[in-house]
Amino acid sequence: MTKQKAGLILFWIAVIWAIGWGVIGSVFVDSAFRNLTMDELNLTMWASQGTWTMIWALFGVPLAAIVAIIGILLYSGAKRSTVLKYGIGIFLAVFASMAAGYLGYIPLLFGIGGTLILLFFIGILWLWAKERMALEGASTAAANLKLAGYMFMLIAAWFICGIASQPFLKALEDEAPSSPIHVIILLVLGWFFLFLSHYKSRKQ
Repeated sequence: MTKQKAGLILFWIAVIWAIGWGVIGSVFVDSAFRNLTMDELNLTMWASQGTWTMIWALFGVPLAAIVAIIGILLYSGAKRSTVLKYGIGIFLAVFASMAAGYLGYIPLLFGIGGTLILLFFIGILWLWAKERMALEGASTAAANLKLAGYMFMLIAAWFICGIASQPFLKALEDEAPSSPIHVIILLVLGWFFLFLSHYKSRKQ
């Protein structure tokens, strides 16, 4: 079996895995968490700290994303060293980020993270402008779409920070959490424009 074929197989396995667990999460896990009390939930297979919930949360889409990246790198002809570097690096980064969740809410780190996101966004805008000056035709349209995607992602991150921090803010502890529907709309728009940018810049 060629490296390219193996990569394609890995990619589609990851796609099916992600969609499968996504459907399970949307239909079963979400329904259980929304409609049952904690005591009732813990009597089901979706107990909050149960095996199936952990598999869904940790090894559903996160694992699929890592496998999909490895697969698409192989399919695109990346060197073995590149595949190993990105595969292992991404896995360790995801594992470290999940482990950091057990540290609890640390306002300083939250603030540093938000500041870094904003600085990276500003840096991207600056580099994007330099790149766009050298582009012509369809390439400029693709760059414009990518810029819109970045913008929606940043705005989504801003509102996610507010929603994620609310349970830890004393002044808001008695406030009902706001609906996150605006966040999912912004994220969908961000990913949509990034997808369009790649579609537009593909070789004709």
